[in-house]
Amino acid sequence: MKTKHTLLLLFIIPLLSFTTHKYYLSLTQLTYKSEAKSIQIIMNVFMDDIEVALNKDYNIDLQLTTKKELKNNDVYFERYLKEKLLFKVDGITKTFNYIGKEYEGDLVYFYLEIENINQVKTIHITNNILTKHFPEQQNLVKSKVGKKNKSVLLTKEDNTTTLKF
Repeated sequence: MKTKHTLLLLFIIPLLSFTTHKYYLSLTQLTYKSEAKSIQIIMNVFMDDIEVALNKDYNIDLQLTTKKELKNNDVYFERYLKEKLLFKVDGITKTFNYIGKEYEGDLVYFYLEIENINQVKTIHITNNILTKHFPEQQNLVKSKVGKKNKSVLLTKEDNTTTLKF
């Protein structure tokens, strides 16, 4: 009997090692900085997912973190983020400045900023990052305004929220 269990485990373990379970998740962190009168935004997404999305949407070949990486990739990143990520602060549509990006492991971190914000009572967010190509994509939004923290998980079907402070 013990031999049968051992053989069964030896058969099942290799099969499980070839099964992949992929998570599709981005994190967007919003922090209101009263002294700078701005909302600072850090977003991280999986590098391979954003590369697939941009390559398909813009008919390009980014080849991130290789010697063949497109030199002007920030143009595509900024364009994509501005198409897929929308903000209203206290009911007024706001555009963000694309500050830049950096790679860390298998993630891309994007740095954005909404300037000239005197106070924040509500932030309305629409986040469609990666949902066109990855229907299972979930976009976690965490925010901090003063001492108040709020978090919400957005999906393809439920891509909009209003955070009240």
